Amino acid sequence: MASSDKSTKSTNSGTPVILDGGNSLRPQKRIFLGLLAVTGGLFTLLLGILWYVPYIGLRNLHPQLPLILGTFFALLLLLAFAGVVILALTVLLGRDLPFSRRLRGVVIKLLLPLMTAVGKLCGVSRERVQQSFIEINNQLVLAQNLKAPADKVLLLMPHCLQFHECQFRITGNSIHCKRCGKCNIKGLVELAEKYGVGLAVATGGTLARRIVVERRPWLIIAVACERDLSSGIQDSYPLPVYGITNYRPNGPCYDTQVDLDRVEEALRTFLLPPASAASLTPSVSPAAQI
Repeated sequence: MASSDKSTKSTNSGTPVILDGGNSLRPQKRIFLGLLAVTGGLFTLLLGILWYVPYIGLRNLHPQLPLILGTFFALLLLLAFAGVVILALTVLLGRDLPFSRRLRGVVIKLLLPLMTAVGKLCGVSRERVQQSFIEINNQLVLAQNLKAPADKVLLLMPHCLQFHECQFRITGNSIHCKRCGKCNIKGLVELAEKYGVGLAVATGGTLARRIVVERRPWLIIAVACERDLSSGIQDSYPLPVYGITNYRPNGPCYDTQVDLDRVEEALRTFLLPPASAASLTPSVSPAAQI
């Protein structure tokens, strides 16, 4: 499996650039920002209709009611426009701007289902919308400049990464992996040991949620297909999840693969240096600050 050269590049300051983040406008980001603009236009049109249709009837009740309703809708539109601008700037600049953490919740809980519907109207497939959502979520997580000690970072992997003829059960706990090298689990186990982070393999969303509840990580680096990653990011909010899509050369859910360089680069980005981690007071996780 060929690894991505882009995943291991660094900026001039030495800061790693994972998934070609920062201020580069990848196709996935363009899809998201385009759908965001279309959604904003539809929202503006809807507010205009809601104001114009009862306009005549409101004047009959009180001459000032159309003005009051128009002012309310204008303020609502202004707030929505400000949110769109902050979100777009956060994505483009790769910086944690005011309210961007709250806006990640809006993207996860509201915009994904809304943009899936808008994307369908515009001829954009659900998978491409999900890819765009994962990219934007990753950018918002990166913009927060989160750092966590190794014991609070969890690598959460899908069971389909395991070689289909393997006889050893590794779901929930990868300790039984014999490291034969026939699948990426061997490399993931070695990364987990190298950096001292947790590693878990889940067969589905229910087990994944149970693993998260039991291990209580501060940050998750998850690998899955677009559908499972999108739903997992939604289910885990406000816990920050950095998503990496898997490769499916043999079809879905069968001997899938992951770029280990990307996983390692993500670990380097989010892990605290050992000296800093040792002096960290175990108080609240980053998710509690959102």
